[in-house]
Amino acid sequence: MTDQRAARIARLIKPLRVKPGSKVNLAKDFDPGYKAGYVKKKDASQIMRNGIAMLCDYQARLAAQDRYGVLVCLQALDAGGKDGTIRHVMSGVNPQGVHVTGFKVPSAEELDHDYLWRYARHLPARGDIAIFNRSHYEEVLVVRVHPENLDRQKLPEDAKGDGVWRRRYREINDWERYLTDNGFRLVKMFLNLSEEEQRTRFFKRLDLPEKNWKFSAADVRERQRWDDYQEAFSQMLSATSTPWAPWYVIPADHKWFARLCAAAVLVHTLIDIDPQYPRVSQERHEQLLLVKGELEAQAPEGAPADPFAARQATKAGAAHARASEKAKASPPAT
Repeated sequence: MTDQRAARIARLIKPLRVKPGSKVNLAKDFDPGYKAGYVKKKDASQIMRNGIAMLCDYQARLAAQDRYGVLVCLQALDAGGKDGTIRHVMSGVNPQGVHVTGFKVPSAEELDHDYLWRYARHLPARGDIAIFNRSHYEEVLVVRVHPENLDRQKLPEDAKGDGVWRRRYREINDWERYLTDNGFRLVKMFLNLSEEEQRTRFFKRLDLPEKNWKFSAADVRERQRWDDYQEAFSQMLSATSTPWAPWYVIPADHKWFARLCAAAVLVHTLIDIDPQYPRVSQERHEQLLLVKGELEAQAPEGAPADPFAARQATKAGAAHARASEKAKASPPAT
């Protein structure tokens, strides 16, 4: 990872970060159609491939180091692009180290526990990346817009009332601080979709037979509460974007740019962690050299003693030859 590449990633995501302590008005402060002027759609595919390659490298180091875990929280309204973001951004990583959990209506068992219980059960292990498709923030979003859901949680009367949302913001912030203090980093992204783009995507689900299964009449009913959700999102972002777990508002009207930003936010977090492959002890290194010598002695006649090293040398030579040819073909600098 070069400092230049890290700086480009930081520049891309800086306008998306919710400054801790700021008061957010989602409609005024973040444009769902925003595209960084210096990033072109025609270049997005190559940039995305580079980002996925970086994720793959960092994930391997994260797993090998086995010290940190990463929790990715994705929030959005219906048709916001959560599934597509997960599918594209995580397309190149090792599936053994990534776990995706979608949270829907809580079960009877889950309702018999505190509201964070069902989320805590799916937290990542050290070395892993866990993705919450919808997350514990549903408890201050859907439950807030539909307070009848609060009644289903069987809270004592003195645990409800006007102060319940302020208390939940505090509890969530404290829980996330506890996680980060113990080596689990949070990546919180809200996919910010405009009302008209949501309407367009609903029509896509209605008009294309292969998309019909994704459409629900409940989506349209929820759309009628658009303003209520915008207010709930604004208050959530204001109250829970913290120095240890900041929110990023991803402009979601353009899918290619949303996926690019989501990958950049995740890579930025991994750059900050900077996981490293463990270094073996001198004693272990000497043991490995003995094993290597034994394997080299087993080489068949005419085969290289170390076939892997031979292949790497061949690749390096070919790359050097291509670079030399390219340099010869380039016009001299004036």
